[in-house]
Amino acid sequence: MFEELKEKALREISEAQDIAQLERIRVNYLGRKGILTEQMRSIGKLPPQERPRVGQLLNELKQIVEQALEERKKLLEIEEEKKNLQKLWVDVTLPGAIKKIGHLHPISRVLEEIETIFVSMGFKVVEGPEIEDAWHNFDALNTPEWHPARDMHDSFYLVDKLLRTHTSPVQIRTMLSEKPPIAIVSPGRVYRRDYDATHLPMFTQVEGLYVDENVSVAHLKYTLEVFVKRMFGPERRIRLKPSYFPFTEPSFEVDVSCGICNGEGCPSCKYTGWLEILGAGMVHPNVFRNVGYDPEKYTGFAFGMGVERIAMLKYRIKDIRDFVRNDERFLECF
Repeated sequence: MFEELKEKALREISEAQDIAQLERIRVNYLGRKGILTEQMRSIGKLPPQERPRVGQLLNELKQIVEQALEERKKLLEIEEEKKNLQKLWVDVTLPGAIKKIGHLHPISRVLEEIETIFVSMGFKVVEGPEIEDAWHNFDALNTPEWHPARDMHDSFYLVDKLLRTHTSPVQIRTMLSEKPPIAIVSPGRVYRRDYDATHLPMFTQVEGLYVDENVSVAHLKYTLEVFVKRMFGPERRIRLKPSYFPFTEPSFEVDVSCGICNGEGCPSCKYTGWLEILGAGMVHPNVFRNVGYDPEKYTGFAFGMGVERIAMLKYRIKDIRDFVRNDERFLECF
């Protein structure tokens, strides 16, 4: 009986394929309810003269099984380690995995370039909140609730707040906290209810403000000329056309000479030789009064441009929606 049990146990142990199976065999023989454990408990039921011999045989069998289990476990661990090493093996002579290297989005690239140009001219970059109140966004900028120009901007409201429609509120906040001279550019996202080939409901804008004594249109024109030549090339020219904005007086639309035809006229510029890039003007006296500045002492100019518009002109992109489509074929061009 003991010999048959030993052979059966040793055969099962030698045939175990993994450590989990070997553990099940151990429990079957040596566990709390294992075969050998039960037999050792039953020794007390044997006649007294047989107990020593049977106990000795069971102890010897237990030691043989334990030793066989330990030896088989070591072999299985070695085999498992070899398998793991094979899985982890790497041929170092193979070429490595090719990873795409990211780069700045064209809007981020152009925005950085704009900021760099104006910082080199002495302007400071100032940012503000995207959620604004109506006073900073409209009223302080000489656009009261009844003003018709406000209808063009009224868009995304959040109870008593709104998503700003331009970064001009940053100019108001700066003038309320600082005294002239002030020279800032304010970049950031703005929101309007537009969506077509040349407009987005969310776009990036950069506005500039310079306030001091005796600031004139000549300062404005020179500043914009320097910006255009550094952004688009030294051969490019600008022109100022009279326009209207509630927060500036006089106001101008600023055009840049077409880079394709050099101002001669082509389909890209609709044969005018010019392309509109931004709006500008001298700060309205009412805006100065709203922030506590004396309009008899201080003058200043302001300008605002859409970064997407600048990028479209710089890279000759026809549809503004390409910037937000997340098409890798488009983005890889930059």
